[in-house]
Amino acid sequence: MRVPSRSPGQQPGATPPAPARRAPAPSRPTRHAPPDLDAYRDAVAELLVEVGALADAASTAARQVLLDQRLREPAIAAVLDATGQGLIGARETLLLEMARYQPNDRTSARDLTALVRIYLLSRIDVMWWRDAPTFRTDEQVHAHPDLVDLEWLRRRDLLGFRYREQAATVLGRGVRAVRRRLRPDATPRTAGVKFRQARREVVALLNDLAREFARSAPPATPPLWVTSLVRSAEHQYQLRRLGYAAMVPSGHCLGWAVDVELAWYARFGARDVLAEILLARQAAGELNVIDEGQAWHVCLAPAARARLRSAYEAEMGA
Repeated sequence: MRVPSRSPGQQPGATPPAPARRAPAPSRPTRHAPPDLDAYRDAVAELLVEVGALADAASTAARQVLLDQRLREPAIAAVLDATGQGLIGARETLLLEMARYQPNDRTSARDLTALVRIYLLSRIDVMWWRDAPTFRTDEQVHAHPDLVDLEWLRRRDLLGFRYREQAATVLGRGVRAVRRRLRPDATPRTAGVKFRQARREVVALLNDLAREFARSAPPATPPLWVTSLVRSAEHQYQLRRLGYAAMVPSGHCLGWAVDVELAWYARFGARDVLAEILLARQAAGELNVIDEGQAWHVCLAPAARARLRSAYEAEMGA
């Protein structure tokens, strides 16, 4: 005798159960394209034209409205959003810098437009190195293992560029003042560097720039001259109190930015040569460059770090 099945089967009028759905595969994290730095620089240049037209004191409110609108444009917002401060923080800092701005003989920001340009272009440095630790005190700069002593390298003839330390005493400053009066154009007009330390990759970059400059400049042109290297945040705030356009945060305080003398080389017919070298490196994605008048601010791009570290180790026999 056939035993009936206990399975109910499909009953008349019953809807068959829907087939089980497969769980969706985990989505891969979206990789956002890095900001377009050419578009950013172009947008900043356009913004500066409008800021220049609103530079008078009566246009403060109009400038703020302008910045509120233009900083939110995609080309600019993409860079500011990628900094540690974000778009809102960068905007507030810029407005505060503009409110506090006072022209003086020390600052490289000769007017309000120059201040905006220096601030916005320096945000590329901050975006690139947002995760790098800040050298907060002078002691950290002097003792940090990631920095090398340039004087030790100079004495062994391993540097292709020149720099001068700040005079540490009143007597030293007096001697320099006398020399400047006797030979006013013998060296760049700079107080010198407070710290003679630098990252190894930055040393390799400066040596590389010095070699290219020596090949391209007219005969008898002096070697590349560096006017500022790494700074502590402590020193950066001191420069701000003295009236310099020392931005915060700064690539100098992260160890990845330097200032290179430009104006002095005009007397040798070499200023434009050096400017072209720096701008070509920027176009290649190796540097961020800011024209600050007498000296140009130069920051190393993360993409060039590995190559320059290898170059340093090869040059120094490390």
